[in-house]
Amino acid sequence: MKQTDKPFKFQRVLLIDDNDIDNFINERMITTNSFSQQVVVKNSAEGALQFLRDNASNTAVLPQVIFLDLNMPVMDGFGFLAEYEQLPESIRSFCKVIVLSSSISPEDINRASTNPYVVKYVNKPLNEKYLDAINF
Repeated sequence: MKQTDKPFKFQRVLLIDDNDIDNFINERMITTNSFSQQVVVKNSAEGALQFLRDNASNTAVLPQVIFLDLNMPVMDGFGFLAEYEQLPESIRSFCKVIVLSSSISPEDINRASTNPYVVKYVNKPLNEKYLDAINF
């Protein structure tokens, strides 16, 4: 089935990852599998938080799904989640956070999975099976 033949599951997705190659691959996976019509890419947790703050009252721009990498310089994924907790409830209830990480550390998986804002933990690379299993 071609991308245009299948309706998009979501309108907007935010990818937060400092790795440009991962972002390119994940963005292609998301669009070619009709997971989301629009993909916003931020290379840092700080940039992503600013994007969310700037668009807090505009659900036409806010992502329905956030794919968050854990291992990033300056502010990692856990730092993002700590700051995310301080964002308005309107954002936290609208956006669903999925951790997308290469970490196989049981500590990272447990810490992320028990965070109240994380709905799923997925190991890189993102693939069609993972995308098909995401429903909320």
